[in-house]
Amino acid sequence: MTRGTVAPEISSRVRSIPPSPIRGLAPLAEAAKARGIHVIHLNIGQPDLPPPPGVAAALAAAATQPPVYTASQGIPQLLDAWARYYERIGLAISPEQVVATGGASEALSLAVLATTDPGDRILVPEPFYAPYYGILAAAGVELVPIPAPERYGPVTPQAIQERLGPRTRGILLCSPANPTGTLYERDQFAAIAELAREHGLFFYSDETYRELVFRDSRAASALEIPGLEQHVIVIDSVSKRFNACGLRIGALISRNPDVITAAVSLAELRLSLPLPAQLAAVAALEAPATYVAEVVTTYRRRRDAALAALARLPGVHVVPPDGALYLVAELPVDDAARFAAWLLTDFTHHGETVMLAPLSGFFATPGAGRNAVRLALVQPESVLEHAAELLGEALARYPGRTT
Repeated sequence: MTRGTVAPEISSRVRSIPPSPIRGLAPLAEAAKARGIHVIHLNIGQPDLPPPPGVAAALAAAATQPPVYTASQGIPQLLDAWARYYERIGLAISPEQVVATGGASEALSLAVLATTDPGDRILVPEPFYAPYYGILAAAGVELVPIPAPERYGPVTPQAIQERLGPRTRGILLCSPANPTGTLYERDQFAAIAELAREHGLFFYSDETYRELVFRDSRAASALEIPGLEQHVIVIDSVSKRFNACGLRIGALISRNPDVITAAVSLAELRLSLPLPAQLAAVAALEAPATYVAEVVTTYRRRRDAALAALARLPGVHVVPPDGALYLVAELPVDDAARFAAWLLTDFTHHGETVMLAPLSGFFATPGAGRNAVRLALVQPESVLEHAAELLGEALARYPGRTT
């Protein structure tokens, strides 16, 4: 007699990871393209700007290097380049306080694994970069959302204080924020960081967009707050300010030697990062300050053009961002996720449509962000203005419009 077999199941860890709101609609977009529809991508933060010229030259030179293992913490040239970059923006760190990582996502993953145990909790203001949820879930850590104030402004220290508990291990803050572009003023930022010291917590500061600020000064950094040396872990990346997403090079920075030792031990499990990407990241970090300044100017122009174009659409309310490269728009629709899918499956205007990221995927609170979307400012002004026109046409036709 043949006995029946039961297929083994995947882990509950994986089942706890929510689907990506950024990539989840990709199959619908590919199907639309297969039908001959031109899709304008505003759904993902993939910059269209070129990286610093030295990046291409470094990649070409790396082709002559033998493809060997490198140090798990990162090649010395890259660690030195991170330290010099921080020195140029007025923040003193040493190469020994840096761990090179596979993008900001791995930096956060290493930070969480190095500082938490399963069942611990990390407090995160909403809305947040969607992969935070999955990174914490994979580590067995609970993401505790701090509900956003009206119009997605900065959360208050009191709101965070109210959600502290015995298993709270840290606070994770991103400023300027993805997806909203919310910028914490220095006193707001410092007051939240101070909670970490008062309660013996880690302060995870995602500073990926630090210099992409549409005011006259850069964003506050956790590294400049005195007395937090044992608490602060900075997450950084060359992806956005240097337009080098595909290099997948980021950094974990901390003045706490135990954190660095733990992060390096974890990094040793993946042996090393690709040598060509590390050498190219050195070139990016050595770009002149004028390069980043021009990037900021470009995104400021794009933000202003998009705000003006979206303001002409009836029923659409936009939250002006103070930084990063995104903006949030609230739409007169029954469900923004359904609307974003409908744009790819049912709508076309003169052979074109727009791809957006539903904001609900950037929340842990059920039902939050239901009628809003994130738009990435990764197209020239003329394309953003045209995309707004397409969005207006789509809203006029959408069967689930609410006003």
